Amino acid sequence: MSSKVIDAPRSNSAETPKYKRNKSSHSSFEMVAWLFMRVSGVVLVVLIFGHLFVNLMLGDGIHAIDFGFVAGKWSSPFWQIWDLAMLWLAMLHGTNGVRTIINDYAERNGTRMTLKTVLYIASAVIIVLGTLVIFTFDPCPAGAVIDLPSFCPVP
Repeated sequence: MSSKVIDAPRSNSAETPKYKRNKSSHSSFEMVAWLFMRVSGVVLVVLIFGHLFVNLMLGDGIHAIDFGFVAGKWSSPFWQIWDLAMLWLAMLHGTNGVRTIINDYAERNGTRMTLKTVLYIASAVIIVLGTLVIFTFDPCPAGAVIDLPSFCPVP
């Protein structure tokens, strides 16, 4: 019977890794990314449950959610910041998670780079558009006379 030594996990074995990591530059970024996932996850739980409680439990519940309800909420800077934080944290949290999946499963460097480029562009577009919607939303557009919320002045 021969005794064979098995390499420790993640050691420099004969097999080459899917991609080579530069220990000095990636280790601190990966640690920050790992920590961000934990902190943002906890904050997102608070933001999402607060959002659901206000939208579904207070007042008339789901039957009250319409254009006027959203317009009324977004007339307050508090709810604008709340929804903005929820949008940014959810997008950054999800982007970081998908980035990790791409790093784990994309085998070729070109594929990995392409997928992450598409991911970062899509995330940036959604964050920019969502931020613009939250802060430029006008519940009382000029010239509209039909179905205006009750808080809009009658022209």
